[in-house]
Amino acid sequence: MKSTYSLLFVLLLFVSVSAVQNAPAQTARTDVYHVHFAKATLGKGAEEADALKQQGPNAPMPGHYLVLRHQAGEDWDYAVIEHLGTKATISAAGSPPSAAARDLNAWHSDTFVNGPAWPDFAKAMGLDDAAKSAGSVYVVSVFRAAPGHRDDLEKSLSQPNPGSAGNVLLQHLEGSPWHFATLVRYNSWEDFAKAEKADVADTANPTGGWIGVRNHSSYHNDTVTDRITP
Repeated sequence: MKSTYSLLFVLLLFVSVSAVQNAPAQTARTDVYHVHFAKATLGKGAEEADALKQQGPNAPMPGHYLVLRHQAGEDWDYAVIEHLGTKATISAAGSPPSAAARDLNAWHSDTFVNGPAWPDFAKAMGLDDAAKSAGSVYVVSVFRAAPGHRDDLEKSLSQPNPGSAGNVLLQHLEGSPWHFATLVRYNSWEDFAKAEKADVADTANPTGGWIGVRNHSSYHNDTVTDRITP
C-alpha cells in the first residue's frame, strides 16, 4: 500500500510540473508605453506617415518606437507605440507639434499602458532584427472587459495565438475607454492567412478564441496593419 501511495504522489507531482511547464508564459508588465491612434486629414495620409515616423526630440527612450499602418479594421490610419521606460511624466508645457504637423491630423487618441520590458516587447514585435521581420503583419486589438470579468478577460487574452510570431498584452493606465490592447505579429501575410483559417476551428473554445473573448468583453475591435517604422 505504501508503494502505491508513493507512486500516486510521483504521478501527481509529474502532472503538476507538466501543467506549469505547458502553461502560457506570463510576462510581467514592468514598463510604461504610450499608444497613439491617429487619423490623417483628408488627402494627407502620406504626409501624416512621414510626420509620425519621426520620434520626438525629447523622447525618454530613443529608438524604442513602433509605427503601424492600417490595412483593414478600425477607422484610424496609424498606430504609434512608444516605450517610455518604467515611469512617465507629463509637464504643463507638453510637446506641441508644429503647425504643419498639427494640420495633418484629423483626430487622435492617447493612452498610457503598462507592458513588458523593452527587450521582450522588441523581440515579440520583431524589432530586435527589423530587417528580417520587414514583411510582418500585425493585428492591433483593444478590449473593454464586462463588469466583473476583467481577470477572466486578461486570462483569455494571455493565451498565445496559434501561428503567430509574437504576442504582447498591454493594460490601460490612463486614457482611452478600454482595458487591454493586444499586438499580435505574424511573419508574413501567408502566415496570417493560415492562422485566420485555423482560428475558425477554435471558435467554440470556451477558454480562448472567439467565444472566450466574447464571454468576458463588452467591446473590442481588431485592425490588421503593416509596419512602417522601424
